[in-house]
Amino acid sequence: MNVHIIGGGNLGASIAIGIAKFTEGNQVTVTRRNTKSILHLEQLGVTVSTDNKHNIQEADIIILTIKPYQVDSVLAEILPAIANKTIASAVSGLSIENLQNKIGATHQAVRIMPNIASQFGASATCIAFQESNKEAAQKVVTLFEGLGTAPIIDEKLMDAATVLAASGTAFALRYIRASMQAGIEIGFDWQTALAISAQTVKGAAEMLLEEKTHPEQLIDRVTTPQGCTIAGLNEMELHGFSSSLIRGIKTSLKQIKG
Repeated sequence: MNVHIIGGGNLGASIAIGIAKFTEGNQVTVTRRNTKSILHLEQLGVTVSTDNKHNIQEADIIILTIKPYQVDSVLAEILPAIANKTIASAVSGLSIENLQNKIGATHQAVRIMPNIASQFGASATCIAFQESNKEAAQKVVTLFEGLGTAPIIDEKLMDAATVLAASGTAFALRYIRASMQAGIEIGFDWQTALAISAQTVKGAAEMLLEEKTHPEQLIDRVTTPQGCTIAGLNEMELHGFSSSLIRGIKTSLKQIKG
């Protein structure tokens, strides 16, 4: 497929890298007003342009990774140049209905929420669409399945998906940072502490994804009676480990909903 990404910021560039590295047979174009910071994408075979309409007529999927205030001006620019396109929007707060109304009935609107782990083939990209656009949306699902996982969700959960999957990246990184800091305190240099902490989180996540089980079942495997693991877990919970994370996620969601 030909994939046209409008908006070469962190997210757009990450998606382009992921497509180039982890999928086959897809040609990618990324547009940005100032392309200096994304010229390195050309080394991966990605076309970079300052013109939002460059190669857009050949696009099978157009991905919007722009700010909400840019939507109307970008659509006004590209709509006269395209016909019967699947437009996948990663624009926060832009509903499928609203996007569909803006692009017209001849195009298919899909809503996506990827994260910057796309460039490592490890994004959790939530996808929502109207039933009438199911066939077109499946192309988007297939594309993002190559960049990690691509669960289909109800659109009403898109704001929650933003917090759990996109903001969740920052939350997971903050845990790793704290673990690294503790590692330094108990004797490791920071590089070794970071390597151990990051790999441990990666391993835990891979076990969950592979076995498709509840986290507590895996926790039980590494906790023994009167052992150091259960002692550490209980101390963390005493100081609000789980409740703080839950409250943080709910606070982020409130911020989105205003």
